[in-house]
Amino acid sequence: MDENELALLQETLKQLPYPPLFVTVSGAHLYGFPSPDSDFDLRGAYVLPLAAVIGLEQPRETITHTCEQAGRQIDMVVHDVKKFLTLLLNKNGYVLEQLYSPLVVQGEAVLEELRVLAQGCITRHIYHHYNGFARGQIKIFAAESPRRVKTLLYIYRVLLTGILLLETGQVEANLPRLNETFRLPFIPDLIARKQQEGAVLNEADLTMHQATIARLQARLETAFQGSPLPEYPAAKAALNDFLVRVRLEAHRG
Repeated sequence: MDENELALLQETLKQLPYPPLFVTVSGAHLYGFPSPDSDFDLRGAYVLPLAAVIGLEQPRETITHTCEQAGRQIDMVVHDVKKFLTLLLNKNGYVLEQLYSPLVVQGEAVLEELRVLAQGCITRHIYHHYNGFARGQIKIFAAESPRRVKTLLYIYRVLLTGILLLETGQVEANLPRLNETFRLPFIPDLIARKQQEGAVLNEADLTMHQATIARLQARLETAFQGSPLPEYPAAKAALNDFLVRVRLEAHRG
């Protein structure tokens, strides 16, 4: 993400009805295998006005917005801070990855604070997110004809992220960086091939990939069983204090 792209994304945030608390880039750019025309997936949190959360009406807790800027499609999904923190406490790998994304559009100081607090939200039960996500992508891959390289990369990305997180507590969603640890020799070639629109897998390689995926699924299960991560989150009280503070600060202006 260069300076021009960052400026473009920051300008897009002005279209949101509430000033964002923080926004990061997710999707293929975060995962390390964007195509030249890949959409930008923006994810983050905002703070609802105090009147909206203490009244009788149920507030709008999630805002989705899609637009096109300078020929690039931008997809935004942002949650009210309470919903975001609730998801964070509920073994949600998506929001963890968004929170720890190094591709920051806005909110560096808030992210620095939240990333420290979020360490107390990571439990061994994050396994269920990554196991379910991987199974879903494997099912999609099995049904494809021809099988897409993009889907295969998503399978590897989610399995490696889940394994590393369960074994070490480290949140890493970027596949090239993950592969510095796992050293799967075919990953660089798959990423290079994904740059071609509609790249498909050579069927001669299918058996090898199926065996590798099965081995990684077994390692994910082993990582869950032996994970040093805690059983339950420990950060609920600290996140509650954070939520109250940012609500009141926003109200005071």
